[in-house]
Amino acid sequence: MRNVYFNHDGNVDDLVSLLLLLQMPDVNLLGVGVTDADGYVEPSVSASRKIVDLFGHEGRQPRDIAKSNSRAAHQFPKEWRLSSFSFDDFPILNEHGEPKTPVAAKPGHLDMVDKIKSADDSVTLVMTGPLSDLARALDEEPSIVEKIESVHWMGGALNSKGNVAEPGADDTMEWNAYWDAEAVKKVWDSDLKIVMVGLDSTDQVPLTAELRQRWAKQRQHPALDLIGQGYSLVHSFEANSTYYLWDVLTTLASAYPELVESVQVKTDVVTTGASEGRTYQTDEGREITFVTSVNAEAFYDKIDELAKLGDSN
Repeated sequence: MRNVYFNHDGNVDDLVSLLLLLQMPDVNLLGVGVTDADGYVEPSVSASRKIVDLFGHEGRQPRDIAKSNSRAAHQFPKEWRLSSFSFDDFPILNEHGEPKTPVAAKPGHLDMVDKIKSADDSVTLVMTGPLSDLARALDEEPSIVEKIESVHWMGGALNSKGNVAEPGADDTMEWNAYWDAEAVKKVWDSDLKIVMVGLDSTDQVPLTAELRQRWAKQRQHPALDLIGQGYSLVHSFEANSTYYLWDVLTTLASAYPELVESVQVKTDVVTTGASEGRTYQTDEGREITFVTSVNAEAFYDKIDELAKLGDSN
C-alpha cells in the first residue's frame, strides 16, 4: 500500500483526480490539501469532503480535508474558478446532507507536514495546483524531504507554449507555476525527486465531444456520472483553445507510470520579469523526470476502470 498526500486547487480536473485516487486499491490517501487557486477554496474543500464521503473506501481514505491559506502572486481568472461552486452543488454530492468528513484543524502546509511526519513509510506527493503549500512545508520542517518518495506535479512547460495570457506576461509559462513562481523555485532547489507533467504531455489528452459521450453512455456507474457532470461545466470558448485533462494525467501517471514516457532533463525556473514562472531546460539546472508523451487510449481506459470501482460504495 503506497502512502499518498494529494494537494490540489479545486477545479473540475482536481476533483476528478481526488475521486480516482480514492479508487486506487493500492493507495492509502493520507491527506488532502486544497489551495485557493484554479477553484475557490471554500466550495472546493466542501466538494472534496463530499467526494470522500461518497466514494472513499474505509481504511485507505483521508480522515479530513485541509484548507490552505497560501496566497497567489498572480491569481487565476475568476471565470475559470467559478465551476468549483457548481461542482459542489451537484445533487449526487448533496443528497445525503451535510458532509461528514471534517475540515483539518491546521492549514494545508502544516497538515502536509504532520501527515508526512506521522506516516509509517515514505510518502508520494501528488500536486495538481501551485507548489506553495509544499514550499511552505519545507520552510516549516525541512526534514520531511527524507520521507518524501517523489513529487508528481502538474505544472510548467518545456517545449510547448505557455497558457498564461495576462498583461505583463510573455506567455512562456504555465498557470500553476505563474501563480507562485517563488514556490516552484523553492521546490526546485530542494533535494526532492520531481516528476513534472507539463503542458507538453497534457496537451495529448484533450477533452473531446467523443469523450463526453463516452462517459454519458456509462451513467449507470455513479463515479462516471459525476465525472461526466463535472466536465460538462468546462468549455473553452477562446479562439484555438482546448480543455485538457491536465490534473488527471498527473494523478494517473503517479500510480501507473506505464501510461507515459519520460526523460531525465535539467531544468530551472524564472522567478521575475515577463517570464515569471517559466520552466526551461538548461545544463546548469537541476535534474527532474519530465513526462514527454502519453498512451491516450490506455489513459482513458484507466479512468473508466478506476471509476467503476466506485460502484462498491
